[in-house]
Parts: sequence; structure tokens; C-alpha cells
Amino acid sequence: MSIRLAGTLVLVGAGKMGGAMLEGWLASGADSKKIVALDPFASDDMKSLLAKHGVALNKEISSITDAEVVLIAVKPQLMEEVLPNIVPLGKSNPLIISIAAGKTIATFEKHFGKAAAVIRTIPNTPAAIGRGITAMVANPNVSPAQLQLAESLLSAIGEVVTVDKEELIDCVTAVSGSGPAYVFYLTECLANAAEKIGLAPALAMQLARATVAGSGELMRVTGTEAATLRQNVTSPKGTTHAALQVLMAENGMAPLFERAVKAAADRSRELAS
Repeated sequence: MSIRLAGTLVLVGAGKMGGAMLEGWLASGADSKKIVALDPFASDDMKSLLAKHGVALNKEISSITDAEVVLIAVKPQLMEEVLPNIVPLGKSNPLIISIAAGKTIATFEKHFGKAAAVIRTIPNTPAAIGRGITAMVANPNVSPAQLQLAESLLSAIGEVVTVDKEELIDCVTAVSGSGPAYVFYLTECLANAAEKIGLAPALAMQLARATVAGSGELMRVTGTEAATLRQNVTSPKGTTHAALQVLMAENGMAPLFERAVKAAADRSRELAS
């Protein structure tokens, strides 16, 4: 999705996630002269990337009078320290996009005003390689054109979905936001189980990593339902069937995941309150 900017796109925070987005924007043909990065702690690699593409770094905020989008990619714990410094950007009525977990739309309306156009999102860590998925929710001030622009910006790091209620962001956080950790832990468990039946640790982990990564890629490339793929690899009374009898038992994976995802969603609500 091409990115067309009428004004300046201000990236606040050029760390891993912000940096991944920036690289995606540049690859999508965004005009580097219309992008400004604000990050006093930018890494040397990021400084080199910005210099290579002619993206301004730490430009005086008062000199940015045509901010079209302000995308905030700083850690949640730094938000209250950072936001007062960038409030002057609100004079041009930009679209405010946050990718910080646990910070509600009200947080940004408090600083930029009730009339501010704000979109809250929750991306996930595969965004670092362009394979993430981001859910977004907008306040009533966001126009259709701004919503489309936000989608094009977020598409630089993967898929984008929209939810119509802000409280659903907590549910998204529990599934896709925290979800990569569940997959990584599944890989650890699979490797540990392989060791228990006699495989060497290095080989066990190699098999587990390749199996999890390859299975995920198979789902992505084919678009086939997960249940169908599971059924396709399960022969009646075969080895996979024997394992699934354990995993799909009444006290198996399903109720465990239900409890885990609920715990994550509950914690997300607590952090946002």
C-alpha cells in the first residue's frame, strides 16, 4: 500500500518497532523529506539509516508547523514524560497514532485535547520483520481519509485489522500482542519434551524451531484453516492422533489457553485503568 503524505509525518521514538515502521515506510515509497524522527537515544544504526535516506532527526519541534501524522512509538512508562514535549505538534491538528500498550485514547486526548483525532493500536513483535499484525481503534474525530492513511502506515509492518470498541484492544493484546510469547514457549516445551525422549538438546531445539516456524509459514502461504491443516496431518490411530488425544483432552491445551488468554486480557485492562 503506497504512502502519500501531504504534510509531515513525525515519528516519536525510533527504537525497534518505530525503526521497523520507518524502514517499511521508506520501502513503500514514502517521501523521506516529509518524515521527521524524534528520539534523543537513537542508535548509531538508526542514525545511519536516517542519514542515508535524508530523514531529519530531532528537528526543533517548534519548526514543524505542518504535522499531518504524529506516530508515538515510545515505551508506555516514558509516555507521560514525552507527551508534554510534543503537544505543540497538535497545533496543525494531526492524526495521533499510538502503538504503546496500555495507553488509552483518553491519555492522548488529555494532552492534545478532546477534539484530537486519535488512533490506538496494538502491534506485535513479528512486526520487526514485516510479519506482524496490528489492531487499531479510532476515536470519533478520525476521518475516513485519516483512517485509510493510518492503515497504509501500519501495513508497513504486516497485516492490519480494525476493532470498533476500544475495550476490544485488551482482548487483541491477549491474543496477538502477547501471543508471540506463547508460540516461543510452545517451541521451548516441544524441544524439552524431545529431550525427555532421548534427543540431544541442540537437535531437539532445531527440530522444534523449524517445525513451529514452518507450520506458521504453511498457514500463512496457503491460507488454509488451522483445523484443516491439523486434520490433514492426522492419520487415524497414527502417531499424531496419539499425541492429540493428550493435547485435546478435557484438561488439555484448550482450557489452559483459555485461562492464559483471559489472564493476559485482565492484566491489560488493569494496566490501562
